[in-house]
Amino acid sequence: MPCALAVSPHLDDAVFSAGGTLAHLARGGWNVVMATVFTASVAEPKGFALACQLDKGLSAEVDYMALRREEDLVAAAHLGIEAPVHLPFREAPHRGYGSPPELFGGLHADDRIELNLADAFETLISQIRPDLILAPQAVGGHVDHVQVVRALRACRPGVYPAAPILWWRDYPYTVRSADPQEPLREIFSDFDPCEIRFDAECESRKAQACAAYGSQIGFQFGGAEALVARLKDEGAVERFRLTGTLPRGVPPNAAAV
Repeated sequence: MPCALAVSPHLDDAVFSAGGTLAHLARGGWNVVMATVFTASVAEPKGFALACQLDKGLSAEVDYMALRREEDLVAAAHLGIEAPVHLPFREAPHRGYGSPPELFGGLHADDRIELNLADAFETLISQIRPDLILAPQAVGGHVDHVQVVRALRACRPGVYPAAPILWWRDYPYTVRSADPQEPLREIFSDFDPCEIRFDAECESRKAQACAAYGSQIGFQFGGAEALVARLKDEGAVERFRLTGTLPRGVPPNAAAV
């Protein structure tokens, strides 16, 4: 059975950006593993980190990341994929990024987490042995997304035979601005664009999976109804940049654009 590994910065990114493709692969007989990087609970969060949960209506006593990990389990079930993997790294607000502008204003000089991420990714890839990897392009410029891209590109060759990578366009950052930040645009402009279309069943699975992230829907989309409308606007298609050659068994409607 072929295997696909989706490397998601946060607990929702892979589903928002590539959930239809993941559902399509799973229905086609693929073993689909969704691994989220920044999922660590931090006791007694302070400052901006605490504000990130208070502004979503959650009290300081709530284990915010535990709640989000539970949402992720439900989302994976809706897609019809394996139970997700949760890596124990801290989100940017717990690494010294102290405001919303800082999350999108470039990496701090002392944020060297990509070195630890690269080690973790090498271990994960060697264990799972994926035939296909899906990962972000860091559209929008969120520092956690940028670090995931940097770490994947820093993995040592030879740890496991290189799998092709479908680099997704990070949603909903792609629709928040007519010209979203793309700090790594120069890297991805050299890779072939492609898109994957999926049918109504997979579109429905994606919508249900997105809705499972109840703690994020108001913040990200303005509510459940707005989420449904935004997903409809996407037209059951997800867009990527490709490195390597797609293996047999990838949805046959994957096409260069």
